[in-house]
Amino acid sequence: MKKTGVDDIERGIYSAICSRDGIKAKEIGKLVRADRSTVNHYLYNSPFMHELCYRDDDFYWHGLIRQMRPHIGLGDFCGYYGSVKEFLGIDEEEWLNRLTEGCRNIGRNLNDTRGLFHSFRDARETMRNLFTDMDGVFFEDWEIAFELRINRARYIRIYADVLVITEDKVFSLEFKMKDVIDPDEVSQAAKYVAYLEVIFGPEYDVIPALVLTKAADLYTYKELYHSTAEIPVCSGDMLFNLFDEYLGFLED
Repeated sequence: MKKTGVDDIERGIYSAICSRDGIKAKEIGKLVRADRSTVNHYLYNSPFMHELCYRDDDFYWHGLIRQMRPHIGLGDFCGYYGSVKEFLGIDEEEWLNRLTEGCRNIGRNLNDTRGLFHSFRDARETMRNLFTDMDGVFFEDWEIAFELRINRARYIRIYADVLVITEDKVFSLEFKMKDVIDPDEVSQAAKYVAYLEVIFGPEYDVIPALVLTKAADLYTYKELYHSTAEIPVCSGDMLFNLFDEYLGFLED
């Protein structure tokens, strides 16, 4: 998987900022056990701090995306963001209108020459079917995001088709309207995992997956290029199995 180059101190500083309503550099230093010059170096030079955090007039640092539920600020980088309960409560056209408006706001290209809107609807239907399959599981306060685009200058670039955020896991789902596994698309599904791990912080595990909505009864793991790491690949009708593997519904 792609490396961010973010070390433990940098992760700690970013998390200290984004998990609070505001924090001063001195307090950050105490939390991460680093001296003032080290903390200041990261605050003013790290891409994550430079592009996804800011300092107010009272010298408090804040994160643009909070590391607590709900993840305030995340919606500013998504075509659509809300709770699963909200998502399930709106009809397709309202959802699509909100998604397309959100995509325009974040600069997402809406060129439909390759069936983009068809793919949007396909992803929505797959996710609705997933939650229908989860009957009896309390998921309404989970968060769901479509078309995540964090593209800040040339430093921070994170894309995801769909994110599902539970109490302690983030499922990053790459959707393809196909029935054949492409190794390049397997790699694409895992490309931004390391960045998402920084964004969501140490309390979350990030699980990437490739979802092939034209396939059926498919659930497997595929190895990434030049790596022994594997990620799940599943058909839309087997997406429940992915969530069950990591959340253990059927064990209850």
